[in-house]
Amino acid sequence: MNYRPTEDIDADPASGSPLALEIRGISKSFGRFPALNNVSLHARDKEFLALLGPSGSGKTTLLRVLAGLERPDAGEVRFAGEDFLSLPVRRRRVGMVFQHYALFRHMTVAQNIAFGLTVRPRRERPSKSETADRVADLLSLVQLDGLGGRFPAQLSGGQRQRVALARALAIEPSLLLLDEPFGALDAQVRRELRRWLREVHDRAGVTTVFVTHDQEEALDLADRVAILKDGELRQLGAPNEVYAAPADAFVYDFLGAACRLPGVVEGRRLTVADWETQAPADAPQGRVEVFFRPDEVMFAPLDGAGLAGEVKAVAVRGPDVRIECLIEGRLFELESRGAVVPNGVAPGLALRVKPLKPKIYAAKA
Repeated sequence: MNYRPTEDIDADPASGSPLALEIRGISKSFGRFPALNNVSLHARDKEFLALLGPSGSGKTTLLRVLAGLERPDAGEVRFAGEDFLSLPVRRRRVGMVFQHYALFRHMTVAQNIAFGLTVRPRRERPSKSETADRVADLLSLVQLDGLGGRFPAQLSGGQRQRVALARALAIEPSLLLLDEPFGALDAQVRRELRRWLREVHDRAGVTTVFVTHDQEEALDLADRVAILKDGELRQLGAPNEVYAAPADAFVYDFLGAACRLPGVVEGRRLTVADWETQAPADAPQGRVEVFFRPDEVMFAPLDGAGLAGEVKAVAVRGPDVRIECLIEGRLFELESRGAVVPNGVAPGLALRVKPLKPKIYAAKA
């Protein structure tokens, strides 16, 4: 793991940006199940941070701790220097958007958006005209101008999700929490809303923590990604950093399609089946697992360098070519960018497959 927990600092040591959210040593168990185990990370001011991981990784539990819906067994959360866990939920100024919207069906869109303002104590409640102006501004921000009088049942799923986001933003939160907000939408709508959400975040100027299990979504949207597994933080970094330099085999495998073969490192030599090549200076010694992306390979004749393989099938799929190749008794689905089949690649032919950017991790005992 390449992340060092923050101590008593008020700026990110890597960028110098002021820290908004500091999470230190958070642990939470449900009975004998450890949902979070000593998790430490931070978010910069106005940063878009994604919590990414498979089911059961602890990402939603961590979000619920921030929202005040769960109390951790140990650890500390600070926001803008304040002890966040000691604050009552209503004073945390947290906006939250759930996967299933949680809109009030008997209220109009405008009433749903205004709800957080209208239930404030009288001395803190804005006037009716101020509330109306705030709702109008938010309807414009989420691109629902003119729909304030409709009811949730009269909207599409994507529109209802926009209303939920506008309601969360109405209270002018310091921290916006999004729990799988696109999970109930189909793939096309998710893609359409993805960039829109990023634009709204940038315009709203709020620190955002976004939970998702969708790797593409996290890498596309976030400034940084925190990857969790079994309640532990495995890596924290910018999307291009975690993708190009995964901290361990789990992160590599989780972030995209991966091919894996056993190998051995002795000194500076890596051996995988009948292919020998130079190992990186920091490669672990002994038995290893070698990973490579299916689209980061080069095909060569049998007298070239690489892994011996046999082409089983070739298919052009839109802009890419999918090549099924048998290597060491395993069938791998490889890819070639561009709708042109590489030279020397055809069903039934033997060839060499050379991984261009292999990653090496110690084999599990």
